[in-house]
Parts: sequence; structure tokens; C-alpha cells
Amino acid sequence: MSKYEQLWKHIQANGSSTLKLSFEEIKNIVGFEIDHSFLSYKKEAAQFGYRVGKISLKEKYVAFDRIGK
Repeated sequence: MSKYEQLWKHIQANGSSTLKLSFEEIKNIVGFEIDHSFLSYKKEAAQFGYRVGKISLKEKYVAFDRIGK
């Protein structure tokens, strides 16, 4: 199980074509603050039908886009 699996499941369950989550919202979902290692895990989102789009350090959010539809 990936440390971000709860996040991927949350995004998949949302079902939106695009989704933007703040760092705080992600922390509430996974139980810890995202860090630089997130960049290594972001490719896992594709297994749940999404890709990680923009990551804004200034505005503190991550955008996700649905793939394949």
C-alpha cells in the first residue's frame, strides 16, 4: 500500500474531470503533510484514473486531471 493511496482513492471517488486540493486538504486525507517525496509518488495517480497537474507551492495546492475519458 502506497502512503498516498488514501489520496488517490479520494480523488477517484470524487469523479470530477479536474480537482484542486489544498495542501491542508491533502493533509486531512492522508494524515500527514505532503513533502518533496510526493513527486516520486505522483505517478501512482494514473492507476486511479488521474494525473497530477499543477503543484503550486505559492498558493499551496495540487491540481488533478482525469485521464482516459
